[in-house]
Amino acid sequence: MFMENGGTEKIGKVVLDYTFYPGEDFYCDGASEDELLSIVQNTQPDRYQEEIQKRRSWEILYHLSDLRENIVEWLPIDKKSKVLEVGSGCGAVTGSLARRAGSVTCVELSKKRSQINAYRHKDCGNVTIHLGNFQDIEPALPTDFDYIFLIGVFEYGKSYIGSDTPFSDFYKIVKKHVRQGGRIVIAIENKMGLKYWAGCREDHLGTFFSGLEDYPEGGAARTFTRKGLEKILRECREEQIHFYYPYPDYKFMTMAYSDRYLPKVGELSNNLRNFDRDRMLLFDEKKVFDMLVREGLFPLFSNSYLVVTGEALPTVYTRFSNDRAKHLCIRTDIGEGDGGKKYVRKLAANHEAAGHIRQLCKNYPLFEARFAGSGLSVNRLEEKYTPEGEAYAELEFLEGADTLEELLDECLAKRDEDGFRALFERYQRAVEWKAQEGPQNFDLTFPNICVQEDRWTMIDYEWTADGLCPADLIRRALYCYTQEDKKRKSDPIVQKVMADMGMDADTIASLQEKETAFQRSVMQERDKTYRLAVTDVRHLIGNQAVPVQEFFNMPRRRMQVFEDFGEGYTQEHSYYMENTHLDGDRIRAEIVCKPGVKAIRLDPLEEPCLIRILCVCYGGQKLTKQQLAKAVVTNGETVVEDPKTGYNAGEEGGMHTVLFAHHDPNINVRLDMLSEQGRLDYTAAPSVLVIEAQVALLSEQMLADIREKIGRKHFWFRR
Repeated sequence: MFMENGGTEKIGKVVLDYTFYPGEDFYCDGASEDELLSIVQNTQPDRYQEEIQKRRSWEILYHLSDLRENIVEWLPIDKKSKVLEVGSGCGAVTGSLARRAGSVTCVELSKKRSQINAYRHKDCGNVTIHLGNFQDIEPALPTDFDYIFLIGVFEYGKSYIGSDTPFSDFYKIVKKHVRQGGRIVIAIENKMGLKYWAGCREDHLGTFFSGLEDYPEGGAARTFTRKGLEKILRECREEQIHFYYPYPDYKFMTMAYSDRYLPKVGELSNNLRNFDRDRMLLFDEKKVFDMLVREGLFPLFSNSYLVVTGEALPTVYTRFSNDRAKHLCIRTDIGEGDGGKKYVRKLAANHEAAGHIRQLCKNYPLFEARFAGSGLSVNRLEEKYTPEGEAYAELEFLEGADTLEELLDECLAKRDEDGFRALFERYQRAVEWKAQEGPQNFDLTFPNICVQEDRWTMIDYEWTADGLCPADLIRRALYCYTQEDKKRKSDPIVQKVMADMGMDADTIASLQEKETAFQRSVMQERDKTYRLAVTDVRHLIGNQAVPVQEFFNMPRRRMQVFEDFGEGYTQEHSYYMENTHLDGDRIRAEIVCKPGVKAIRLDPLEEPCLIRILCVCYGGQKLTKQQLAKAVVTNGETVVEDPKTGYNAGEEGGMHTVLFAHHDPNINVRLDMLSEQGRLDYTAAPSVLVIEAQVALLSEQMLADIREKIGRKHFWFRR
């Protein structure tokens, strides 16, 4: 509970400091935060993934997914590090910082979010959360932090600082609190990110192209281009600035590139990440990314940026393979040692995966012995240990190498069938070499062979299998090759090779089943439960990626709620309903009205329709006919018999039917109007608004028939 004279509270071992808390939260995500609080109070962290899969909610995924930690997990933080996290929210990255740092100081405006953070990390005795406005708390903060994190925060600089140059001023204030030689870390969307050109909505406003158009309609958040960020940091006299490029973006990063290690053609293929909203598909992002990589333009169009100030980090690239069962989660880093020589390290992403790394280390001598004399070398591996005694694998970095996949693609592009077959036949011979001596490398596919002139090297031997014949592995490699690019699948050269390998329709169907079984085994936890990949969670949530030709004709069946805090309705203060009850043609929307909300707008769907409003309740009270007439407004034409009230005469409770002859029907409830009547107080604690209605969808022809039959004179347009 709030302490009127400041003070502290403990949730588990986490300290909440209320010294600067103003006594109320000025923003809240309503019911979703209540749901989050209930989950973290009653569920162990290792069961959060089950809740994500069960609840099928963007908000639950966004706040509780362990993949959110990837953005900071690879940074060299240790128990000597003193960390400040500004805008810690519900603690998406706080846990990662707390596990590795000596102390973590959080600053967060919202009490509800701070409680969520504290409950989920209640065993972390090195975390203190300061509640309140950053400007009030900042003067009391120390000035010797090793790391300061602004993860999804810098874009809200205008909200933190009320000045003409809020972002520069915000950064200068933050910079005062990092020690000499320390680092500031900023994660932020790139407003020129390729996904926004390709049809994704701007993250903060939910509108198309608003960042690309430089936010013509305003809003609380501002994102920047790389040049824009550099300009701000240079103005703040920041000399050491290092850009990393999280992919697909910083929220659910799987890889991070840098200027010292940029992506190669073909690597950026996982682009459908619209968890929160439907999106258009204006073009194939993979193909455009490939073009940008070839042209050296990728840094300008990366979907997100991770900016690290201070001394350059040794890691130039990181890739997380932790969207798997916990005991199989690993991370791959490419770093630079003395003299700029690169190395590759594979590390366990958690304690449970340590055995997987040890097994990888055991695989190396087995395959080195087996492939001796084959013309296929095995990438050298050395087992090493962290200062904490945890094993990791260090492998040779192969400079200037192309993958076998890239060479095969070059042959297809040149229509060089002989060259393609020569490469493929050498690959066959390598797979068949002493195949009966020990386990097979199950993942000996074309991308996992690097070619340096005449030297072929197997670079990945994480997965082994017993009892497979070489032909099975070769067919799998061809199957994977064709699945990653439709052009390969239809290429006559590839089709001939597949036919030579006996890959008819039945064989391909069998390969698909086996591949599904393998992927399922990778996702199976030790307790026999299954983790869904984040791409599958996207399908559960239900937001679609639709080709532009179909997007504007697709049916819209979800309800969207807009909140007016006195400045009108905006996408920024809107969300899609999670607690909507559907029963045949009837809907029931239960909307939690936050303190300070003056009006609520419900968009029940995005199609022409007839809606019969059956009941409106607020704060547990059913609105009377008079209250409905005063406080409830639609942008449709109400079918009425009493033009004075605009409602059906004689209907109990003011029930009425509205014709929406357009694709944007909405029902507006003026909570401030109800308050003026002295019955309800819209400024008090959150109340629930309930709207029940019956819905009938209408085609364009049905609309025309209705107008022709009934005539316009029977309708009054209510504004």
